Amino acid sequence: MLCVAKRTGLANRPTLAYMPNTLPWALSHTQMAVEVIATIAFALSGVIEGARKRLDAVGICVVAGLAAFGGGTVRDILLDRRPLFWVQHAGWVWALLGLCIGVMLFMRARDLEPTERAMQWPDALGLGLFTALGTQIAIDVAMPALIAVILGVVTAVFGGVLRDVVCNEIPRAFSDHRPYAICSFVGGWVMVLAHAAELPQWGALLAAAGTATALRAAAMLMDWRLPAWKAGTATRDKADDPPRR
Repeated sequence: MLCVAKRTGLANRPTLAYMPNTLPWALSHTQMAVEVIATIAFALSGVIEGARKRLDAVGICVVAGLAAFGGGTVRDILLDRRPLFWVQHAGWVWALLGLCIGVMLFMRARDLEPTERAMQWPDALGLGLFTALGTQIAIDVAMPALIAVILGVVTAVFGGVLRDVVCNEIPRAFSDHRPYAICSFVGGWVMVLAHAAELPQWGALLAAAGTATALRAAAMLMDWRLPAWKAGTATRDKADDPPRR
């Protein structure tokens, strides 16, 4: 667990001190595995959505990049982490481009028709994994529990929001009416509780990611619905009337 912050002699800035066994190699390997799988999942959702909208190859790559890197970029900006993770590791960008080209060629060769349903499954997997990873990163820099959970939601949701906006859609996180951000929010609290219970890092990540992904999958399969705003008939009729001169 985190110890009390200590001050360095030169810059007199607080730095986080960790107990000797807090960051074993297994932690960084687990983080890397989660980040790789989550990035691939969200990139796939971006490729499928771009293909559904009949974008060209450049557009599909841009949409996939926004879906894969958008949430983590916003998180890093809010946490003032520099350089951004995909800037520091340029290999991520090359891997994304290779993935996009490979998936586009595969879909064209097999004549696969991209559907919204096909896009939602990798999106649900990425939602859970990025929720766990974003919350854990925020906890590691000593953010309060609620802020850590919110940053986990931002990491998980904002990439999909950017993807949908660029594809000229109202973001599904706000309009789908089936729980989306709420699933991420619950998964974030599972991560907080797992850290409080001092579970192994891999166990905490698995529990949080599994909870968020399972909730989103259940929402899609069982068609769980959130309450939606219902305008009155008069309001709808007035909104649909053409303007009068």
